[in-house]
Amino acid sequence: MEGSVNERLDFGKMKYGCKHYRRRCRIRAPCCNEIHSCRHCHNEEASLSKNSFDRHELVRQDVKQVVCSVCDTEQSVAQVCTNCGVKMGEYFCNICKFFDDDTEKQQFHCDDCGICRVGGRENFFHCKKCGSCYSIGLRDNHLCVENSMRHHCPICYEYLFDSLKDTVVMKCGHTMHQECYHEMVNRDRYCCPICSKSVVDMSRTWKRIDEEIEASIMPEDYRYRKVWILCNDCNDTTEVNFHILGHKCGHCNSYNTRSIAPPVLPQ
Repeated sequence: MEGSVNERLDFGKMKYGCKHYRRRCRIRAPCCNEIHSCRHCHNEEASLSKNSFDRHELVRQDVKQVVCSVCDTEQSVAQVCTNCGVKMGEYFCNICKFFDDDTEKQQFHCDDCGICRVGGRENFFHCKKCGSCYSIGLRDNHLCVENSMRHHCPICYEYLFDSLKDTVVMKCGHTMHQECYHEMVNRDRYCCPICSKSVVDMSRTWKRIDEEIEASIMPEDYRYRKVWILCNDCNDTTEVNFHILGHKCGHCNSYNTRSIAPPVLPQ
């Protein structure tokens, strides 16, 4: 008898769902009363509406009704179908109204985030200042930025907090999609798009610019010209010799600098 019950619970596992999730139910969106395979399917379809007023996103916690994909019975949110007795999701979160048969993702619900994450609870910690879960490798090993995950990726502008894509925390503490980060670096852009700090070790590049400047003597009219610069890496302001190839910070030796107006001295 126990075997038959388990067989019923597991019936159809991993055989239903959409491109986002393997699950044995669909959801009725309370915002528009339409049935979709998951909230991402709903959001994608709603975003394509020609009428801008119809474009909206589903709040996952608001879902009240689901439709079993095995027997087509509509019912209140629960893990097991009240009609045919199958699990509508091997993983189920009653807070997020979330179902997923693919438990190899190691889903877990983070109370501080308020949503479900993947990757295994033991592999993540919640940084209260950054406002999100990070890999344990970043515990005491990252620069905290207030709510750094609760903004849009500076490259593709997708909201990062609940994005399905992997994210990366840069040296400055700001975050972006991992694929966007690699695309940025592959295009020889090594500064954070938000704060302009260097995101990789640039010491070899700075040394090469030192050598180029030493070998490139400026014309007499510009040789002794001075300019004020702001360093994007250490935020120090310095007066340096002007050179067409770059201006070196006198504090941290970075060439990630910009020209600024001279400081106004008090009268």
